[in-house]
Order: sequence, then structure tokens, then C-alpha cells
Amino acid sequence: MADKLSKIEKRTAYALILPAILLVFSIILFPIFANIWISFKEVELKDIRIPEPRAKKIIKSIPEDPTKLVIVYKLRNSSLLENITDVKLKDKLPANIEFINIDPRCNFKSRTLLCSFGEWKAKYRENLEFIIYNVNGNSIDKKSLKSKKPKLSGKADNILLTTNFTLNNFKKVFFKNDFKDLLLTTFYFTFFGTLGAIIFGVLAAQLVNQKFSGRTFMRSILLFPYVGPVVALAYTWTLLLDPNSGTLNAILIKFQILDQPINLLGQKYLTFQFLGIDLKLRLALTTVIFFEIWRYFPLAFLFVLARLQAIPKDLYEAADVDGAGPLNKFFNITLPQITAIISILFMIRFIWNFNKFEDIFLLTGGASGTRTLPINVYEQGFAISNIGMGSAVSMVIVLILIIFMISYFKLIGKKANEL
Repeated sequence: MADKLSKIEKRTAYALILPAILLVFSIILFPIFANIWISFKEVELKDIRIPEPRAKKIIKSIPEDPTKLVIVYKLRNSSLLENITDVKLKDKLPANIEFINIDPRCNFKSRTLLCSFGEWKAKYRENLEFIIYNVNGNSIDKKSLKSKKPKLSGKADNILLTTNFTLNNFKKVFFKNDFKDLLLTTFYFTFFGTLGAIIFGVLAAQLVNQKFSGRTFMRSILLFPYVGPVVALAYTWTLLLDPNSGTLNAILIKFQILDQPINLLGQKYLTFQFLGIDLKLRLALTTVIFFEIWRYFPLAFLFVLARLQAIPKDLYEAADVDGAGPLNKFFNITLPQITAIISILFMIRFIWNFNKFEDIFLLTGGASGTRTLPINVYEQGFAISNIGMGSAVSMVIVLILIIFMISYFKLIGKKANEL
């Protein structure tokens, strides 16, 4: 009996929370499904304009005869691509109004003008003009005539709601969109930006984990790059690195480190020699990566510092007794203790950096070899208004990140079993 009541209670509880669960999932999943849907359609911004018949009523006076007025209906199809069928217009007019001339497609009965236009082609426009008069010979109230808006109806397909799908967007992404270069640039930026932020975060955590005067102030200062507004930070870096008036170039030239200024955010490659070999460095992309490391190392610093403070002091005291040096203590005590935090941070930062848009866009706008997949999403979806292509590129990003997460979890799982 108790088991039966328990099952009934569980079912009742699930039934009560089911509407909330469905609501949450609909809010979360609807944009995802919409993006998937659009990615299989060749849709541009102009294509999503809802095809509907529209009309604007203009009233004109006839100076020679105040008892008459001219009504002009400015008709148009709002869509540039789709036709509208079975278009009809309906307009209610004041009492005692009659038409002098009327279009064959229209009739006027019981103070109501009814027009049937059939099919309107894409970009259709027409001015429909009538002359009306008051049968009582009085002047017509223009305000009353304007206050009644014409109603139009029609049938048309919405390109977003049709079931016509295509793989052309994905073909263009992989074969006509510099996909290889975009992917390599994105991985280069993501990997080194993530790794650099974690390394500097670990170093900063090790530094402020020691006891020294002003440690609290130092911790708060180290958080500034992360909590500061990205627009202000990017603008500051742009000013500092400017080749003409930037502080960094001025200092390097003053101390004769450079002969001429370098455009760190506008020069794609920097060629230099190392051991007699000519090497090319992706200068603008590397500069953006340094900004990324500087901006996001505080996040790693916070996580790692919290874990360092939880490591038992007995381990270090025992290492001191055994005569272990700082490097031995770091690699044999500290690093194993923070490995789990570092692995989680790497995964989170990798995903965030792979989707990173605002930092690159504010610094270079995607120029000088800094064009990544998220920048391409913006260019396709907003710059050239190709919404279908933008959605397709974003879906490719999602698939790449899913593959990365599955592989990463498998790798982490194997390492955890080995340990």
C-alpha cells in the first residue's frame, strides 16, 4: 500500500512540475531549433520580410468643387520575392458618399468599398485613384474619411515556414568560404589564448598565495582586466598600440629597440630571422591573443587561488623536512592538487574563446588575419545579410565544440582512471 501511494505521489509531483519544465525547455531550445531550421534555407535579410499586401490612403481636395474629394490608395506588395494571391481590399466610408468613377475590380455597396485584385507579383506597386462626392451637396469631412483605415487580405508563403530545405549553405561554408583558414585561425587563437590565460593565472595565484605586505590590494588589482568593460579595455589597448601615437611604439623607438613603429593590430605578418631561418609571425592575431590572455587570466587566477588555499600545509612541511626545493614542491604537490581545476578551466575557456567575438571585433574588426568563425557569423548574418549562411556557420561551430567536448571528456576520463 505504501509503495502504491509513493508511486502516486511521484506521478503527481511530476505532473505538477511538467508545465514548468516544458516552459524552460521551450525557452532554451526554441532558438536552437530555429537556428538549425534557418541553416538549411538560403535566406537573406530581405527574404524574411513577411509578404503581405499594404495600402496607404491619401485624401486630396479639389479646389474647384469642395463637395468632391480624390481618394488615392497606394498599394504594394511588401515582399521583394514572394507573390501574394487572392488580394482583397475593404474600406468603410462615411454616409452619403458616392463614387464618380470606380475601378472594374471594385464595387461599392452599403458604404463599403470592396476590391478584388487577384495575384500581386513580388515588388508590385499601384496607385488606385477614385473621385467621390457627397450626395447631399455638402462638403466631405476629410478627418472622418482619413480615420477609417483600409483593410487588406491575401495569401502568401513565408519562406521561413516552408519545408523546402537545402544543403547549399553548408557547401558554401566548407568549400567557398575560406573555411580552412578560418578554422586554423580560430584554433590558433583559441588554444594559445586559453593556454596562456591559464599559465598566467597559475603564476598569479602562486604569487599572491604568499604572505607579503599589500597582498589584498594586489589581489584586487589583478581582477581589474576581467571586471573592466571590454569596450573601454579594447579602446585603451588600441590607443597604446597605435603605430603613430601609441605609447608602446614610442617607448621602443626611444630606447632604440625599433627603428620604425610596428602596426601591431594592422599588420598580418612580421618576418624575422632565427638561427638563419626566415620565420613569419602572425602579428595582429598574436597581439589579440595577448589581449585575450591579459583580459581573462584573472578568472584562472581566482579558481586556482581558491584551490591552493585548500591544500593541506602538512604536505609542504613534510616536503621541507625532506629537503625539497620550490620546483619539486610545485610539480609533486601543487600541480597534482590543481590539475582538476586546470582541466575544467581549459574546457570552459576553450569553449568561450572559440565563440569569442567582441574582443577581436573591437580590436581589429576581423582584419589582418584575425578573422575567426564567430567573426564570419557576424559578417554573413549582419554585414551582408545572409542569414542562412550565418546560421550554417554557427551550426558548424556547435558541431566542432560538441566533438571537442566528447573527446575532451573521454581523455579526462582515461586520465582519471589512470590516476
